Amino acid sequence: MATDQILKIHGGQIFTRTWEVKNTLPVIMLHDSLGCVDTWRDFPEKLSAKLNHTVIAYDRLGFGKSSARDELPSLQFIQEEAKVIEALCQELNITEYILFGYSVGGAMALLAAIDNKFCKAVISESAQAFIEEQTRHGILEAIEFYKDPERFDKLKKYHGDKTAWVFHAWTDIWLSEPYANWSLLSHLTKVLCPVLVIHGDKDEYGSLAFPDSIATTVSGPTTKAIIKNCGHIPHREHQDEVLSLIEKFVTDVCR
Repeated sequence: MATDQILKIHGGQIFTRTWEVKNTLPVIMLHDSLGCVDTWRDFPEKLSAKLNHTVIAYDRLGFGKSSARDELPSLQFIQEEAKVIEALCQELNITEYILFGYSVGGAMALLAAIDNKFCKAVISESAQAFIEEQTRHGILEAIEFYKDPERFDKLKKYHGDKTAWVFHAWTDIWLSEPYANWSLLSHLTKVLCPVLVIHGDKDEYGSLAFPDSIATTVSGPTTKAIIKNCGHIPHREHQDEVLSLIEKFVTDVCR
């Protein structure tokens, strides 16, 4: 059974959903650019059952059931999410945890782990490490895809009146000229905890240079898994394989 909560933090209220297993190291999940708790579908529940660990997913500010935002995020929004994770942990009385981030959430998880003794491991799925032409091309294709009103309306199921903000928070920032030189790589040597890097070999938003560069740049022990015949959503496209990879990784971390 999952438990829903609204937590008050600096900047607004965030919606959380917890699948609790007593006395376990919790896994905190960070969603992608158009995501929220509900877009994970049943994966967090299955992950909790597979690991026998507490799993916590939350909607970032501006997304899903969390507070709306008026202005678009700053160009430093990825590293700024570490403050939200810290506030969430304080509200939920969490001292140690594993971070699992998908897509931009993977980048957030990696940066939040820097010099962080409370983060015991990071699972990075389909994370962007810098801006590739493939990244820009994938976003431009998504813009064309969502010009269809029926497709755009499907996003409203998750974000309601915040949907336009969510979409522009992704496309406007990632395609902006000031963001063209964004990169994780100069920061990753400060990631000391174990890292599992998962990436599909046919990811629409980034080549294998992303997982390769993450795996070779972080300072902690690293496991890299390239999922064959897989696009940007390994946890949906190859769910059983991803669950097994994470189970082995978390088991090793918790020994």
